[in-house]
Amino acid sequence: MRVVTLLPAATEIVAGLGDTSVLVGISHECDYPPDVQHLPRVTTTPIDPAAAGASIDRDVRRMHEAGQPVIALNAEQLRQLAPDLIIAQEQCEVCAVSDGQAHRIAATLQPPATVLSLRARDLAGVWSDIRAVGVALNLEARADELVLELQSRLQLLRSRAGSPSLRVLCIEWLDPLFLAGHWVPELVATAGGVSIGAQPGGHSTRRSWSEVAGLRPDLILVMLCGFGVDRARIELDRLACPEALELLSRVPTWIIDGNAYTSRGGPRVVDGAESIRSAIEQRAGDRVQAWQPAGVC
Repeated sequence: MRVVTLLPAATEIVAGLGDTSVLVGISHECDYPPDVQHLPRVTTTPIDPAAAGASIDRDVRRMHEAGQPVIALNAEQLRQLAPDLIIAQEQCEVCAVSDGQAHRIAATLQPPATVLSLRARDLAGVWSDIRAVGVALNLEARADELVLELQSRLQLLRSRAGSPSLRVLCIEWLDPLFLAGHWVPELVATAGGVSIGAQPGGHSTRRSWSEVAGLRPDLILVMLCGFGVDRARIELDRLACPEALELLSRVPTWIIDGNAYTSRGGPRVVDGAESIRSAIEQRAGDRVQAWQPAGVC
């Protein structure tokens, strides 16, 4: 089987199932695991990832208003790769190629490729997506094992965390301010916190800094979509809003690698829950800290 993945979560699910040999193409955003980085990139975007968050937001909105795709799929390259299966998504046109674009191009291939769309909006959806990829790759038993492994890790974390009580504000974008929804509130609950300002399974929510101050957070987690720790620090340094600076100065704040651990609906969401637990346990420390998984310096 020849597989092309159009989003990082799909690539990481295939890797989690233990058979990256089936991959023949990946998206321009796929940066994990290391052993697939040599593969052709079949997507592009005119958005400058090095631009300030506010600028990226403006460019994305401008493209939407003009009816232009934020992420484009290279049809000719896809024809050359001749995949049997294309894994797309139907959740966010900003984060990855939409399944509509993937279906249109897949139908023109000879022979046509099958398109599998990932649909996760909560943890149950993440498990369903893993199992769906397992079925498509004839790895059903391994997919079931992987889901059980991930669920067991979360259950162990939940048992250690106790009853959720700490009010946790999870920031997915700083300018404009968005609070993380989807599976993130569940990760917070598993880690022993109560996510405020966004609902489990719901879309990320745009808020004002005055609104979130009124939510009375005990802990702030900066987990920017598509950005790692270093980039999140840069975005924090760019903040000029007095209300934002006042809130961040008095509430313990942690930076989590949102790009790796919380924004992608794949196996590493469990690492995201563990990172949140670390922040909850050590919230009385320095005002801004960065979590790293065990063994990473």
